[in-house]
Formats: sequence, structure tokens, C-alpha cells
Amino acid sequence: MDIGSAALVVIDMQNGFVSHHSRHVVPAVSDLVAQWSAAGRPVIFTRYFNYPNSPYERFFQWHRLQEPPETDLVPELTETAARAHAVIDKTRYTLFTAEATEMIRQTGWTDLIFCGIATESCVLKSATDAFEHGYAPWIATDACASDAGPDVHDAGLVVARRLIGTGQLVSSGHVVGQLTAYAGAAVLE
Repeated sequence: MDIGSAALVVIDMQNGFVSHHSRHVVPAVSDLVAQWSAAGRPVIFTRYFNYPNSPYERFFQWHRLQEPPETDLVPELTETAARAHAVIDKTRYTLFTAEATEMIRQTGWTDLIFCGIATESCVLKSATDAFEHGYAPWIATDACASDAGPDVHDAGLVVARRLIGTGQLVSSGHVVGQLTAYAGAAVLE
């Protein structure tokens, strides 16, 4: 993990995705974001917006996340998001909109560390797309959850291991350890 060329990507931490299955991850994500931001490293937030006649409506009959308060970021992250490097609005699973793809290319980031909701869909798809774009994707497994429950979260991690590599799934503690080592090395220079 190259912290000096990394960004933390907070996927869809929105009211509409927080359920009794995923609520536990809000403090974990908030803590990781706070430590990452305190080190002066870039944070990107994504927000998903559904729309009438979307594929989610047509194929899943899923009509949620079309307006506030469901589309709003959770209150615990609102202030941090206001100071983030970027907030990317999207209408599909992946971070990789045209805007985000260009921003990541221009910044020169090589590593993208993912956390948020939902492990099996938007986190997994974004990490897989990062892999296919040639970036090093990392998933902070304890800072991700599924609003569909722990079994679906675990299934998402199984698929992630197959698609991006077992070594790319790490704990928040590992990320913070890498961040601390990076900050310590920067002080010595």
C-alpha cells in the first residue's frame, strides 16, 4: 500500500443504506475517515442517486434513494464530506464516473482504499473497476457492511478475494498502521 499515492474512497454512506444490518459500520468509517483526514490525505465520498425508470427500478423494482433524506450522507460524515477532496454523485454502482476517472488520473493516485456500504455491490464494483483501470484497490473489510446483512457482506468479500486478490482485503487497523508509518517516515525526511 503506497499511502503517499493513495486516496480513501468512502462509498455511499447515505441514510438510505443504513439499516440494522449496516448501522454498526458508521463509527468504523467515521473513525477511519477522521484518522485519514487528520494525516492530510485525500478523501473522496460517493453518493448514489436512483432515478425513475432506472435499471434498479426496472429489474429489481427498487425505488429507493431518489431524494433526501435517503440520499443524504449520514450526519456523522457531513462535515468531513464538506472538506473532502471530492464528492462524486453517481447513478450506478461504481465510483468510476467520467468525472471521477479523470480526477483520479490527474491526481496520480495509484492506490484506492475503499470503505462504506454496500460491500457486495458498490464497494465491490468500485474496487474491481479500480483493479481493471490499473490501480491498486484495497478494501477495509471492517469499515464495510451490507444493508442486506452479514451473509451478503461476507459473500461480497469472497467475490472480492477472487476478483482483486486476497491480499487486497485489509483491516482498518492495517490502513491506520500504514498511515502512521507513512507519517513517521515523512517526519524523518
